[in-house]
Amino acid sequence: MTIVFANRADAGRQLATRLESLRGCDAVVVGLPRGGVPVAFEVARALGAPLDVIVVRKLGVPSEPEVAMGAIGEGGARVLNDDVIAQLGVSARQREVVEDRERVRLDARVALLRGGRARVDLAGRVVIIVDDGIATGATARVACQVARRFGATRVVIAVPVAPDITSLALGADEVICVFVPEWFTAVGAHYRDYAPTTDDQVVALLASGELS
Repeated sequence: MTIVFANRADAGRQLATRLESLRGCDAVVVGLPRGGVPVAFEVARALGAPLDVIVVRKLGVPSEPEVAMGAIGEGGARVLNDDVIAQLGVSARQREVVEDRERVRLDARVALLRGGRARVDLAGRVVIIVDDGIATGATARVACQVARRFGATRVVIAVPVAPDITSLALGADEVICVFVPEWFTAVGAHYRDYAPTTDDQVVALLASGELS
């Protein structure tokens, strides 16, 4: 399989070249922790835009935690994959237990990553949501909800790699992707270095980015 990106920083630099039209548009670049933040850092630096995060959490099926039945985000945002819930027989109570647990973890992650800094104001601005790739689109969809709840006038999802994005109902005004493979298997398959991003790395990138 063709490798397209050396690492997340390389992916961010390649993605930034596709976003030049948004320079000077009062845009805010927000990364999806953890892996999206190194990509977003390069985009924000290239565009001269402020950098922040939108924190989301996957809702894993109780019996198969790696399978997403939805996602939640800041500001009470939530999307559910009704097909997965029905197919695997997840009850309303089971979903509530998972969501309550993940909401606590989400709030803790927000406090950790921002380190007491105020959230960048998204009201009336173009918000560029960046991740290191899209698989199912659940986290991207909930991030769009968050951005709109916080007042974004235009939402752009920008990623290095994704499956056929025309088939994904993400809720963005525009989706920009560097590489759409003919046969998509996994985001990491298109990175030479896809080592996990740590919380410490995210905090350091946010601290050195242009937060406002």
